[in-house]
Order: sequence, then C-alpha cells, then structure tokens
Amino acid sequence: MAPSRNVDSAILRALNIQPDADSLVDATLTPHGGSGFGASSFKLTITTATDDDDDGKNSKTRTNCYFVKTGSGQSAETMFRGEHASLNAIYNAVPNFCPKAHAWGPLTSSPSKFFVLTDFLDLGGRSSASSSEKSSQSLAEKLAKLHTTPAPIPEGYDKPMFGFPVTTCCGATEQDNRFKESWAEFYAENRLRGVLRHGIKQNGQDAELTEAVEKVASKVVPRLLGEQTLGKITPVVIHGDLWSGNHGRGIFLTKSEDGKFASGKEEWARERGKVEEVVYDPSSVYGHSEYELGIMKMFGGFGSVFWKEYNAFVKKAEPVDEWEDRVALYELYHHLNHFALFGGGYRSGAMSIMRRLISKYGKT
Repeated sequence: MAPSRNVDSAILRALNIQPDADSLVDATLTPHGGSGFGASSFKLTITTATDDDDDGKNSKTRTNCYFVKTGSGQSAETMFRGEHASLNAIYNAVPNFCPKAHAWGPLTSSPSKFFVLTDFLDLGGRSSASSSEKSSQSLAEKLAKLHTTPAPIPEGYDKPMFGFPVTTCCGATEQDNRFKESWAEFYAENRLRGVLRHGIKQNGQDAELTEAVEKVASKVVPRLLGEQTLGKITPVVIHGDLWSGNHGRGIFLTKSEDGKFASGKEEWARERGKVEEVVYDPSSVYGHSEYELGIMKMFGGFGSVFWKEYNAFVKKAEPVDEWEDRVALYELYHHLNHFALFGGGYRSGAMSIMRRLISKYGKT
C-alpha cells in the first residue's frame, strides 16, 4: 500500500521516519478538535510494517497516533516553540500529567508554516473507562507534585532563576521570560508591565490603567511578593494558563499491533490504558506556585473538593492571611491579558482588583 502524501516530510523525519521508506505503509492527517489563534489541529496516524521474526517472512503492522498543530508566520513559530518547551517541562516533572512533545519546526513544503508534534490524547475515551482503569492520581495530587518539584537550573546559570528558556504565549500574547533572580521583579516587569504594553498596543493609550498598573508593580508587588514578606521562593514549573478548558480526563494513545488503529478500532487502546487527569496548551514559567492559582480562580471550574485536596498537599504560604490578596494579584495579570486580547469588560475587572490592592498595600 502506498503511503498517503498529506503528511509533510518534516513531521515524518521528526519521528525518524523517511517519507520514502519501504516500511511506511500509511501516514494520514485528519482534522481533530478545535483551533484557535490561527492554529489548526490534526490527528496523525502512522502505520508501519514490522517483521515478526528474524527472516522477515511474517510481517505485521504497527500504528502510532500523534497530535499535530500547524500555523503560519512568526507568531506560530513562537507559539509552537513555547508550547513544545512548556509541555516537556511539565512532562519531565510529572510524566503522566500532559502529552509529551516530540518536535516542532518549519514544514518542508511551506517553510513559512510551522508545526508542533505531541503524543495523542484521547479525551473521548474518558467516559468508557471503569473505575479500575482510572488513574490513582487526582488532578490536585498531580498539580501539587508539579508545584512542589523544584524547576531545573537554567542552562548558563548556577542557581535557580525565575523565567523560562524560551518565549511563551498566553493566548496570542507573547511573554517575555528572560530570567531574573527576584520573583517580585519578574512578576512586576515581565508580566504586569509587559502585558500592559501589549494592551496599549492593541487598545491605545490609557492613562488611568497605566497609572494603576505602575502603582501595583512598584508598590503592591514588592509588598506582597517580595522576599521580605514571602521569604525565599523556590521556582517550580507553572502551567501558566490553567483554566478549566485546558484540563481534562483522557487516555494517551500510543501504538497498536496489526493495524487496529488503522481499522478504526481504538477500543483496544482504551481497554489497555488508564484515564488520566491531564493538562494541555501550557504557557509555562519557572515561578511561584501560587501564580498558577490566579487564572484558576478567575474562571472557576475547580470545585471545593479540588481546593481542599490541593491545599492539603501544598500549604498556603505565610502570611496566610494575605493568600487571597496574592491570588488576586496573580489573577490581575490574566484580566490585563484578556483586555489586551479581547478588550471590553476585562478592563473593569483589572481596575477593580488594582483599586482594592492599592488601597490596602499601595500607600507606603
């Protein structure tokens, strides 16, 4: 059977498959899931021939499934580079918490288009699994493990730093992740002032918003997040965009023998796999664990059972009576980012948070 030609050779080579290899039986991209911020998403199904014995007389096929996103231009290049690095940062800390990213780069057929290639996550298999097939680790437990595992020391440094090795995108907003020693400095400059610049670029000058952001960055952030208040913070890997839409339950599909995926019989994999609590579409940073909680509180979707279990694993940092204000300060970034991306009512949400925090912490 001649292999399908709708899969770019760069994607195949990223999997160490030569497009003209005799062992390649079929390679097919089919649209899968939604798309956003200019990206399209696909399920990649690859069937290869294998030898059952040493003389190669008895051949079998093996089918592997992957997930592929494609997009055009510099924005896609930046986004996919950041997503690739973010997924693998999470995967290295908690391997069953997200898909592993295998590769990213330009397409051979169209160098101005880019791709990112990851494990395939079957979110449709979650409802058919019995309780015995479900992972023993809850979302709270996995997230707590991520938030208590020290981030790696960046290349070129001899101590933990706040930031990330590459630019990441929260939505379409490119985030400056250049490393800093101080978390308060990083959050003030790389997040709040950075997203304000994006907002001004998209929506025009706004004196009131600019003044409020600067007061928060220069007064509130050092007061609430400075080392004199929180003590020494250990950087951990943060997902960075963990609203309920970027969390789910699913099964990682990898491979089958005798072409069972190729014939559409994916129940084989569901019977063998476990339903895992998983996250995806990250925008990671090495930062303060509580930073993650801002967007989780902003949009909700994580109930009281989750918060009780998570807080049992990850105790609220001292001073505990300022925890809600710190989470509100972290939520502020996402209001500002949504205002930069979508305009509208997100400005009023940002101003409400800032007025409250400035009145409480911004007078000194």
